[in-house]
Amino acid sequence: MSFSRCFLTTVHAACLLGAITLAGTAQAATVNLSYNGAPDPEKNAVHVFASNLKQLVEEKTDGELELRLYPNSQLGEEQARMEQTMSSPNLNIASFAGISPVMPEIFVSAIPFLFEDFEAARTFFDEGDYWKAFDETLRERTGIEMLAVVEEGGFLAFTNDKKPIRAPADFEGLRFRAMDPSQVALYEAFGASGTPIPWTEVYMALRTGVADGQMNPPMYIILGSLYEVQDYLTLANIQYSDQFLVGNGAMIDGWDEQTRQAFLAAVDEANAMAREHNEDKVEERIAYLEEQGMQVIRPSQENLNAFREQGQPAYLEWLKEQDIEQRWIDMALEDAGMTQLAQ
Repeated sequence: MSFSRCFLTTVHAACLLGAITLAGTAQAATVNLSYNGAPDPEKNAVHVFASNLKQLVEEKTDGELELRLYPNSQLGEEQARMEQTMSSPNLNIASFAGISPVMPEIFVSAIPFLFEDFEAARTFFDEGDYWKAFDETLRERTGIEMLAVVEEGGFLAFTNDKKPIRAPADFEGLRFRAMDPSQVALYEAFGASGTPIPWTEVYMALRTGVADGQMNPPMYIILGSLYEVQDYLTLANIQYSDQFLVGNGAMIDGWDEQTRQAFLAAVDEANAMAREHNEDKVEERIAYLEEQGMQVIRPSQENLNAFREQGQPAYLEWLKEQDIEQRWIDMALEDAGMTQLAQ
């Protein structure tokens, strides 16, 4: 948590100065919006959201606010961009790597097999008590406003090049690339092993046999050309794949009421458009992977239940090892209708 401690002492004064500067100027205010990935609408769902948001904000504020897009992490990697958002008038689309250093409670929203479909995931974030409490605590802790949960490509799926995975028993003996220690815990719960490997090294790790498989949504499997080195795709709805639009809270508070409401309306509309675009593309992306030679496995409901019953306890144990307070887990499981696990 050293990252947050270093900035919380100065963040509010710096944010207030930035907000006053924006609110006091008569000409259009330009706000930077930074995010990961290429400015390619076919390969990067986050870019689609950012592009729509830019257009809608400028339209709805009659040009009073202009967004300047910085894709490909041009303004820095995850933690650097969060620091900028805390200390100056910026917007940022952050992944778990950006949010978790200041709010490790974000990992609770990634409990595997928490959602059966898009509707369940969207209801969880739009209406749930866990996410409302998360928003409030993030603002209190950092001065950052949580503005939207941005879908980035559907649900995570398992891939590998050894055999079809239809049930937990099929994992036995396989080696998987993990994004973080929580994924290692999940693989081990299924009888496989997991090794953290950076995204930039995943293709070569799979090609050379360092790992047999990995998990990502179809969009990232296409983005990384992983279909060239993976034969089997298991659609198990492991985790909801999302990132988070955050903004400097003092900046947003410093706008006049009309500008602020127009901006928030633009965020809501851009997010609705991104959700529709993303959901429409999922089956198209799966079909593309099938055309490239991948065998697509859609597990039975019985096997999906088995994945959940075997995988969730390991992840919940990992959360407790990270000193996540039980109340966050309880709220999330209740919102998802899984109170029987909140023990």
